[in-house]
Amino acid sequence: MNIAFFLLPKEEVVYVTPRTTMRQALERMEHHRYNALPIVDADGRYVGTITEGDLLFMLKRTPGLSFDNAHTVRIEDIPQVKRHQPVRIDATMDDLISLAIEQNFVPVVDERGVFIGIVRRKEILEYCAQTTKALSNGAGGADVRRPKP
Repeated sequence: MNIAFFLLPKEEVVYVTPRTTMRQALERMEHHRYNALPIVDADGRYVGTITEGDLLFMLKRTPGLSFDNAHTVRIEDIPQVKRHQPVRIDATMDDLISLAIEQNFVPVVDERGVFIGIVRRKEILEYCAQTTKALSNGAGGADVRRPKP
């Protein structure tokens, strides 16, 4: 199965840049109800994922830092607790599944490392559920399609 079928393209992904402020990231997370955002640099390359946990740890470790002055801290200055691994567009579903165990989404890059979008855990789980259902119904070689949103 081609993972491009499950791709949410970059144009539809909420992401931040290394120069985005902590406050902007918090506001985007709150507005979209996300707990993690991909970080894409000025060259369009995926450089990591910033999570709510990363932001909370930064608040905890930085005396005097609060929401009121979070605009003074850039994403590039916030340590990322976990390294969210991207996959290349030619990756397999098995690659996606193994990463989705630990990540809410899997960043997808092209052969040059340029960020082209994400595959959300929801779509991966729906694929797995449909595949399991098809196999249990005796349709071993059935073509399992992505469900309509």
